[in-house]
Amino acid sequence: MQRCALTLVLAFSSAALALDNGLMRTPPMGWLAWERFRCDIDCQNDPQNCISETLFTDMADRLAEDGWRELGYVYINIDDCWSSKERDNQGRLQADPKRFPRGIPRLSRYIHDRGLKLGIYGDIGTHTCGGYPGTTLDKVQTDAQTFADWGIDMLKLDGCYSNSTYQELGYPMMSKALNATGRPIGYSCSWPAYQGGLPPKVNYTQLGQICNLWRNYADIQDSWDSVLGIVDWFFENQDVLQPAAGPGQWNDPDMLLIGDFGLSLDQSRAQMALWAIMAAPLFMSNDLRTISSGARAILQNKVAIGINQDQRGVQGRRLIKEKSGIEVYLRPLSNGASALVFFSRRTDMPYRYMTSLKTLGYTAGVYEAFDVFPEKRLPELKDTTEFVVSVNPSGVVMWYIYPAADWWKGAEPGRFSEKLIGPKFHRYANEAYAPLVL
Repeated sequence: MQRCALTLVLAFSSAALALDNGLMRTPPMGWLAWERFRCDIDCQNDPQNCISETLFTDMADRLAEDGWRELGYVYINIDDCWSSKERDNQGRLQADPKRFPRGIPRLSRYIHDRGLKLGIYGDIGTHTCGGYPGTTLDKVQTDAQTFADWGIDMLKLDGCYSNSTYQELGYPMMSKALNATGRPIGYSCSWPAYQGGLPPKVNYTQLGQICNLWRNYADIQDSWDSVLGIVDWFFENQDVLQPAAGPGQWNDPDMLLIGDFGLSLDQSRAQMALWAIMAAPLFMSNDLRTISSGARAILQNKVAIGINQDQRGVQGRRLIKEKSGIEVYLRPLSNGASALVFFSRRTDMPYRYMTSLKTLGYTAGVYEAFDVFPEKRLPELKDTTEFVVSVNPSGVVMWYIYPAADWWKGAEPGRFSEKLIGPKFHRYANEAYAPLVL
């Protein structure tokens, strides 16, 4: 069993030096095509699901009309296989003319008219992973300006068909080129994923100076085993990864699978909770046109989103790994609050886990706690009070915790104080717990 004190956890470091574009001060949120729709370009036989203008306008409509945008899900991100196989006669990238007949600028306007942002995909190599034109070093400035001219708001730059030397030159070069366009474009780098994700090959201080977020590890697949593999890697290496994250610079464990085919609802809640603890970007990759009500409820849980979007921007850590298969994670939040996740790796039955806040390193006092997914206020807890949480197999219990003495200070009776928990989470919390107002 591994433990660490809350006094140390609350002092979690976050890198102070970040890419100076003022963007993504909280983890970006939105929808990304890749995991669900991959490189489906067969628009003749699969017109609703192929990588095309129709797919992205459909998803933009859903973000704008189904309550996603108001919660922070504002990016619509194109991934690989969008472009023509050839550049135009001026050497610029161009969209496939059959699948994007009105071009990316027209799609960008459509997205922006709905209060959303458009992301696009490139590759710092001779070709993208899907075999489309890449961005060689001599094309970096051209492609950056093309993206700016199109009204792009975010670029994911992959690293297929290149090598470590090329990436060492290309990723910083694209960062400078994007900034030089004068258009704010968030920058996602896949560089560390191609270099093993860890020092000495990966310099996280440098990454924080050139990228807003970065993929550290392998692509997620639509399976629980894939989620577990990512969780294992991130938390086994938390001493290296956690200090690298902070406002404007985020570790990216890859897309949310919630609403696809490979996760149960318990596993879906687990991914949402652990991604919130990691201060991870929240990019769904699913079909928002047909998503189930259960998956939607998880992805639209206002308090889980509020925890993820905490303005302090400190990535959480795993505190305890029990032989029983129960693990405990903690993320320190703004104004003395914190989020706790009890996660079960068991596969047999719900497990009753007993502990106390004092055991988890909390200082002496009385605490308020809210159970995030049932949206239920819990009785006050003293730090010494032992309590039991029942955690389903491959599931989680997630709590939002705050010292009781300060919880209601400055708030209307029965409501959360905006001064204490910040305006965004204040809005989410009071909406989520409106039925509990006395």
